[in-house]
Amino acid sequence: MNVHYDESVDALYLKLGEDEPDGVIEIAEGVNIETTAEGKLAGIEILKASQKISMNTILSYTL
Repeated sequence: MNVHYDESVDALYLKLGEDEPDGVIEIAEGVNIETTAEGKLAGIEILKASQKISMNTILSYTL
Protein backbone atom coordinates (compact mmCIF):
# COMPACT_ATOMS: atom_id res chain seq x y z
CA MET A 1 0.00 0.00 0.00
CA ASN A 2 1.21 3.47 -0.90
CA VAL A 3 -0.13 6.60 0.84
CA HIS A 4 0.07 10.02 -0.81
CA TYR A 5 -1.24 13.29 0.61
CA ASP A 6 -1.41 16.42 -1.55
CA GLU A 7 -1.63 19.33 0.87
CA SER A 8 -2.27 21.89 -1.89
CA VAL A 9 -5.65 20.29 -2.70
CA ASP A 10 -6.18 18.48 0.65
CA ALA A 11 -6.52 15.06 -0.98
CA LEU A 12 -5.37 11.72 0.38
CA TYR A 13 -4.80 8.77 -1.93
CA LEU A 14 -4.21 5.19 -0.85
CA LYS A 15 -2.91 2.96 -3.64
CA LEU A 16 -3.65 -0.67 -2.89
CA GLY A 17 -1.29 -2.84 -4.91
CA GLU A 18 -0.08 -2.60 -8.48
CA ASP A 19 -3.37 -3.02 -10.38
CA GLU A 20 -4.32 -0.10 -12.63
CA PRO A 21 -7.72 1.48 -11.92
CA ASP A 22 -10.38 1.36 -14.61
CA GLY A 23 -13.32 3.04 -12.88
CA VAL A 24 -14.36 5.13 -9.89
CA ILE A 25 -17.26 4.72 -7.49
CA GLU A 26 -18.19 7.54 -5.12
CA ILE A 27 -19.17 5.89 -1.83
CA ALA A 28 -19.70 9.13 0.13
CA GLU A 29 -19.29 12.82 -0.65
CA GLY A 30 -15.58 13.26 -1.43
CA VAL A 31 -14.71 9.59 -0.86
CA ASN A 32 -14.04 7.56 -4.00
CA ILE A 33 -12.89 4.02 -4.55
CA GLU A 34 -11.07 3.06 -7.71
CA THR A 35 -11.67 -0.38 -9.18
CA THR A 36 -10.03 -2.45 -11.89
CA ALA A 37 -11.81 -3.89 -14.91
CA GLU A 38 -12.01 -7.16 -12.95
CA GLY A 39 -13.75 -5.43 -10.03
CA LYS A 40 -10.74 -5.42 -7.68
CA LEU A 41 -10.17 -2.48 -5.33
CA ALA A 42 -7.21 -0.47 -6.66
CA GLY A 43 -7.26 2.71 -4.58
CA ILE A 44 -9.11 5.04 -2.26
CA GLU A 45 -9.25 8.82 -2.72
CA ILE A 46 -10.43 11.14 0.05
CA LEU A 47 -11.06 14.78 -0.86
CA LYS A 48 -11.01 17.44 1.89
CA ALA A 49 -9.12 14.78 3.81
CA SER A 50 -8.04 16.95 6.75
CA GLN A 51 -11.72 17.63 7.50
CA LYS A 52 -12.57 13.91 7.55
CA ILE A 53 -9.63 12.21 9.30
CA SER A 54 -6.64 13.03 11.46
CA MET A 55 -3.80 13.58 9.00
CA ASN A 56 -1.15 13.19 11.74
CA THR A 57 -2.47 9.72 12.47
CA ILE A 58 -2.78 8.43 8.90
CA LEU A 59 0.59 9.80 7.78
CA SER A 60 2.48 8.39 10.77
CA TYR A 61 1.82 4.70 10.02
CA THR A 62 4.49 2.54 8.43
CA LEU A 63 3.47 -0.69 6.74
